[in-house]
Amino acid sequence: MKVWLACFVVLFALAEFFDWLQGFALPLPIYILGGAFLAVASNYDKIIGSYFNDPTMAASSDQAHLDALNQSSSPISFTVANSVENSQLSETHQ
Repeated sequence: MKVWLACFVVLFALAEFFDWLQGFALPLPIYILGGAFLAVASNYDKIIGSYFNDPTMAASSDQAHLDALNQSSSPISFTVANSVENSQLSETHQ
């Protein structure tokens, strides 16, 4: 009986909370400030980390990374078979 009563109270509270939440509206500047905060928070390491890094170290690190990307051990290549040519070849061999 206590479990049923606890479930009823929790579900009733959730229903009332969601009903209140539907009528809740924030002004536009709050949404703009919230979006700016999320943008800063998601890029915090990029923004703050760039101030503490030595610019010469960052430039040499970036150049080494680009050099490593440009020098690949084997080129990527593949052949593309044309389905029309394949069907014509198979018809001529039959």
